[in-house]
Amino acid sequence: MKTIITVILMSMSTTLTIFDFNNNSDISNWKIVDDVVMGGRSNGNFKINKEGYGEFSGKISLENNGGFSSLQHQMKTLQVAAYSKAVLRIKGDGKTYQFRVKNSVNDNASYVYEFKTTEDWMTIEVPFKDMAPQFRGRKLDQPHYQGKTMQQITFLVGNKKEETFKLLIDHIELK
Repeated sequence: MKTIITVILMSMSTTLTIFDFNNNSDISNWKIVDDVVMGGRSNGNFKINKEGYGEFSGKISLENNGGFSSLQHQMKTLQVAAYSKAVLRIKGDGKTYQFRVKNSVNDNASYVYEFKTTEDWMTIEVPFKDMAPQFRGRKLDQPHYQGKTMQQITFLVGNKKEETFKLLIDHIELK
């Protein structure tokens, strides 16, 4: 006599929303870190705009060896091994930005992925395997992001030129 075993797999959500911006979003865990930490003069700002999107904007200055502005979000440590990429829905200004991840806020290295924006809404897929480690703008000879834990995400602009910038963020997800 044959025994038939039926296995029911509980489907796990294939998407984890890290942040979904709207007019009621609490952005108190988002902070600007500009080159002023190293003597520079760049100036970034972050707010929820009237349409309900996160708006990261400002001016990059090369004065005093400056040249970058970043927007960081610290969160409780996420276990992300079930995911392989970050998905960003953003609208830019034609400039190049970086999306950065840290396993822990105490890590020196960030895992970095560069992307060029357009002035239209775009969905950017950031494969974890393509996120290379960097420290203070220098590439490190270490493995790429392993996608096990995540405690901080960052958007950074620093294109080695004086310029204004504006990046709108709708949502950030892991898939």
